[in-house]
Amino acid sequence: MLNPKTNLLFIGRNELLKKSSKSVSLRGNYYNQLRMNQAVSGFSKLSKEEKIAWIAKTYFSTPENAIQLLKNYWNTDEKIQQLHDEFIENTISNFYIPLGVAPNFLINGKYKTIPMAIEESSVVAAASKAAKFWSTRGGFTTRVINTEKIGQVHFIFNGATEKLNTFFSKIKNDLFTETESITKNMQARGGGILDVVLKDKTDLIPNYFQLHASFETRDSMGANFINSCLEQFAKTLKEKASQYELFSENEKDVQIIMSILSNYVPNCLVRAEVSCPISDLEEKHIPNPQEFAEKFVQAVQIAEVEPFRAVTHNKGIMNGVDAVVLATGNDFRAVEAGIHAYASRNGQYSSLSHAKIENGVFSFWMEIPLALGTVGGLTSLHPLVKLALEMLEKPSAQELMQIVAVAGLAQNFAALRSLTTTGIQDGHMKMHLNNILNQFDASEEERISIRKHFKNQTVSHSAVVDLMKQLRN
Repeated sequence: MLNPKTNLLFIGRNELLKKSSKSVSLRGNYYNQLRMNQAVSGFSKLSKEEKIAWIAKTYFSTPENAIQLLKNYWNTDEKIQQLHDEFIENTISNFYIPLGVAPNFLINGKYKTIPMAIEESSVVAAASKAAKFWSTRGGFTTRVINTEKIGQVHFIFNGATEKLNTFFSKIKNDLFTETESITKNMQARGGGILDVVLKDKTDLIPNYFQLHASFETRDSMGANFINSCLEQFAKTLKEKASQYELFSENEKDVQIIMSILSNYVPNCLVRAEVSCPISDLEEKHIPNPQEFAEKFVQAVQIAEVEPFRAVTHNKGIMNGVDAVVLATGNDFRAVEAGIHAYASRNGQYSSLSHAKIENGVFSFWMEIPLALGTVGGLTSLHPLVKLALEMLEKPSAQELMQIVAVAGLAQNFAALRSLTTTGIQDGHMKMHLNNILNQFDASEEERISIRKHFKNQTVSHSAVVDLMKQLRN
């Protein structure tokens, strides 16, 4: 119901509309604006069909077309569609991202075909080219450096730090014993709580302390496990503090702010590397391998010292990383946040990858933090995720870390090779050509003619548009 003020405005507006020759359409637009600016109540309780109907009616001039488009992307298998509907809340359709594959990755002496889910043209092609290039030059070598994950209990303690330190030393064992019901299954798989330490953060915020815990979660990403442990830590901390006889009443009142895992995992590291004699770098686009190697190293050095370049440089790495992380049902937002934090660990955002020339050998490598899982979550539910993991021969979490790191390094190599030789736009725009042709709904004859024209020409959006106009005139 409209409030009195709104109602008066509404009546006044109606009087004006009556005097207009376009009163019907204007009145309709006004009604629509009013409807769009009102909050909806109980939306989550509506059925899927009701949600779609409300959205279509509220926001679209042709509701029937909007509804049909949403339903076009539903899975014809009702069971699969229900599965997707229940992944998140308020589901109205499925959003498709292409799932591609990059073959010929030689990793530690074994060939892999890597699934990649990504919408950006040229990414899969670039990864495949890099894989093929290094497959004849020794391939990629990888190793997991560490798999430690982190969680924290953040709390306020109004008292002497020395007393808190003494208290913590007395209850530390209790933190382990009172989480045994949570850690039992994880310990059976070789994981569990590694350590818990008390951290004094009072130089940052008055009276602020942490329980800083490290975990091993084996093949699971471990978010639920870690958070459950942390919440029990918080409960134990608060209960024991309230009973600690050496604390004053004020000190006994420990304030738990929050208990949560960290997506920054600098001790969950994997390394990927390629190397070969400089002379072996020679190929069609690298006629002078020495010059190429030197230019390549300089390009990496620029990304190491120049944040504006480093961001784009690392984005290219994440093209490969995110595509595999998404295809395997892992949390690419967590991975992104952790990796970019790692790139800033020395106080300035910098390149994740590094390169050198030493004794006539070219080396290119990267170390990145990756907290991944191959069990639990979407890995056990999403049919395409299960397919992707089977394509990778059902890797462990550590094996998946290595595969993902390789995809990122391959992508970075491909980008830098293009940048330091032919330029990035040559290959990228040729891959992007399909998108431009689709924008103009090009016929098969037009596609053949345009692809032939640009076989040896630089592709640009304006050039394609001009040629399209010529063909259609």
